[in-house]
Amino acid sequence: MAAVALGAAVTGASFGAISVGSGLPWWMPVLMSVAIFAGGSQFMAVGIVAAGGSPAAAVVAGLVLNARHLPFGLAIGDVLGRSPLARVVGSHLLIDESTAFAMAQKDPARARAAYWACGVALFFSWNVGVLVGALAGQAIGDTATFGLDAAFPAAMLALTLPSLKDARTRNAALTGAAIALTTTPFLPAGVPVLLALVGLVAFRTKKKEEAPCPSPQS
Repeated sequence: MAAVALGAAVTGASFGAISVGSGLPWWMPVLMSVAIFAGGSQFMAVGIVAAGGSPAAAVVAGLVLNARHLPFGLAIGDVLGRSPLARVVGSHLLIDESTAFAMAQKDPARARAAYWACGVALFFSWNVGVLVGALAGQAIGDTATFGLDAAFPAAMLALTLPSLKDARTRNAALTGAAIALTTTPFLPAGVPVLLALVGLVAFRTKKKEEAPCPSPQS
């Protein structure tokens, strides 16, 4: 968890610096990180707005990207606790990492401890990183000069590479990337990302339907 939290702090600093470099006031990425706490959606929203897209497109793209949290919540609902306050706060800490750490535990008590420890650790490390990055971005000015704009894509690529060993996942990812690259010159900012997600889901659904059913003997 310490290693993951450290990575979140570095990525958060990248987000803070990029946001300020895109013309946002320093407090906006800080407030967004506290209120939303969803790194991928935050990067996407800032990128869409910075490219000239509408806030509505940024919100829709973020909602589509975070739709995976619905099955996450169903999978670990019992981990959050029984009281309304615990469930509200626990839902706010629902991210990929906290879900993964919780589901890796077989004992319910350990799953609960892992979920809360990871969620709280990443919440603080991410938000501290965003604050530091936003303040540094004001002093640096051009974040691209120091490569801060490449930190988040590099981190996401590193997380994605192990999944690309599966041929179906790799082909779906390449299909989504091709759709986004092809439509970017012609569509408003944010729309190519939405089309890529729709194409990716459609590709995987089609492949599952085409997969042969196992015989009774197997």
